[in-house]
Amino acid sequence: MPVEVTWWGHATCTVEDSGVRFLTDPLFARRLAHLRRRRGAPPPPEAAVAEAVLVSHLHSDHLHLPSLARLAPGTRVLVPAGAPDAVPGLRRLAAAGLRLTEVSVGDEVTVEGLTVRAVPAAHDGRRLPFGPHRSPALGYVVEGEARTYFAGDTGLFDDMAEAVGPVDVALLPVGGWGPYLGHGHLDAGRAAQALAELSPAAAVPVHYGTYWPIGLDGVRPHEFHAPGDEFARHAARLAPKVVVHRPAHGERVRPEVAR
Repeated sequence: MPVEVTWWGHATCTVEDSGVRFLTDPLFARRLAHLRRRRGAPPPPEAAVAEAVLVSHLHSDHLHLPSLARLAPGTRVLVPAGAPDAVPGLRRLAAAGLRLTEVSVGDEVTVEGLTVRAVPAAHDGRRLPFGPHRSPALGYVVEGEARTYFAGDTGLFDDMAEAVGPVDVALLPVGGWGPYLGHGHLDAGRAAQALAELSPAAAVPVHYGTYWPIGLDGVRPHEFHAPGDEFARHAARLAPKVVVHRPAHGERVRPEVAR
């Protein structure tokens, strides 16, 4: 069975490989603080069904406690090392039945016979605006029938391809949730540069076109709508052998990979 990727919006994806479902950075809310969901319906209940959840860092649009609370008891949740100390609500979720596993760069975890490897990310992983920098930002590589890289939030960094390793499918952030991207993010152009370094068979742009600050609909709206298409255009120039899939919210794609 080929790998299947469903994009639910923002950084939330279901990656299914060998019959095992992985859910990335679940965010199911219509509204989060000053952000509201402007495109795509909130994910349906089946989006919360997974054998394991991969949490990349502690920002509340990636580690969202109410969304994690929708997971079934017994679900494995991988979080950056130190996350339960920085986000005490995680301990309450663990007491309610979630199986938390703290990981650092280089750690490998086996889930239903598949290997999940934590890799670096160039991003501020703190639970802003509170507390010291207690947890790293991470990406993950799921290794089964394919090697699928979920980058979380990251900027470009030296030796990125070496740190991540060989991958077949790359889920790369190409935008954000506001008019301007801060340090430690990929825009469409930088994501295409990362793609050229990583050289997977296929890529899926994520982290764009879902949430936007309330009242700022008219401020640089192209930063909301355009990153997916811009990424595909830059990728065609910088990494022409990579097949770029641009799913709509809730759409499933099956990237072709040769192993």
